[in-house]
Formats: sequence, C-alpha cells, structure tokens
Amino acid sequence: MTDSGTPITILLAEDNPGDVKLTEKALEKGQIKNDLHVVTDGIEAMQFLRQADTYADAPRPDLVLLDLNMPRKSGREVLEELQEYESLRRIPVVVLTSSEAEQDIIDSYDRYANAYLTKPVDFDGFVDIIRRIEEFWFTVVKQPPE
Repeated sequence: MTDSGTPITILLAEDNPGDVKLTEKALEKGQIKNDLHVVTDGIEAMQFLRQADTYADAPRPDLVLLDLNMPRKSGREVLEELQEYESLRRIPVVVLTSSEAEQDIIDSYDRYANAYLTKPVDFDGFVDIIRRIEEFWFTVVKQPPE
C-alpha cells in the first residue's frame, strides 16, 4: 500500500499464462495490497502506459514487471520506448524474465531498467522474489512524485 493507504498499482507485462498465474498467487501471499493489471505483449504494455486505445482509463502503475521475450514488441523495445515519454520515465521497471544471459542483463540496464531479476523455477522462490520486490520498491525506496 502507498502512504495514503491505497493499493499499489502494478502492471505485469507477461505472455506466459503460467507465469501470470504464479505472479498473481505470489502477490496474493504478499504483504502489500495491490491492484494487478496484466498485458500479454509489448504493444499492449505501451498502450496501457500511455493510456491509449482500449486502455484510455488505465491507472498509472506504481511499478512495471516486464518480461523481455514477448510477442509483437519485446520488453527491450518497451524499455527503449519508455524513454521517449518524459511522463513515463519515472515509473520503476523491474525486468522479471527467465533469461540469465549476460547480454540481456547489460541491454536491460543500458535501456534504463531499474532492476533485473531472473524468474525462479519453483513457487516458493517466486513468492520470495515478489515479496522482496514489494518490500524494496514500496517500503525502502523513496520515489519521486508523478
């Protein structure tokens, strides 16, 4: 929850239904009340973030969890496009992906990702990583105003 007591808004950009379900369950077990929105590709992610087309009434997320390997527009392309919009640059983006490739990590940080995490393969590990994301981004970190 934010300081005002309202739930945090999280945008999950993930095309794998199994990973979406894991994230939903992990967030349910978390300590912070949240409002999770899911998009399944990079084009939808940018429409949501820009509040365009069918996402005209979408809330501004407090955090984006971004998979790198999505159809139509990759997470890498989303990171690049985010920098084109001054209003979106301050939204924290955590890359949450199965890739452990060093070049993916370098490319993500070069494109201004705020963190890069590899998805654990087991549920308990996934819950732990989501809990740590919540704790860090919504308890420890001071974020600028919108």
